[in-house]
Amino acid sequence: MKLSTAIRNLFPDVALQVQADRVVGTTETLNRLRERIRSQRIRDTARRQLLAGRRGDRTVVELNKQAAFVGVVSFGTASPLGDIRVEIESDDLLAVIDDVAESTLEPNAKS
Repeated sequence: MKLSTAIRNLFPDVALQVQADRVVGTTETLNRLRERIRSQRIRDTARRQLLAGRRGDRTVVELNKQAAFVGVVSFGTASPLGDIRVEIESDDLLAVIDDVAESTLEPNAKS
């Protein structure tokens, strides 16, 4: 299934469950996502997206499926094929955001 490949390219340790109209995955590690964000040099863009989607102890971003299929992080642009909705939840969400996409403009910036 192409969707599971796309998800696993960015979240290799994900446990996937196929439901009636969607695929739901859970993982404890965001290492590959962090690696891709750094190698693509999009830390500040990723940080803005993660902070913009923040609500309490959770943040939501949309990732382009086609880009994820080839291991590239591209934030959703309302693709006609749909996007991958990523929800990150943590008691210390800002620390997770700092780990995944620390600011290159303000090292160790807390927003």
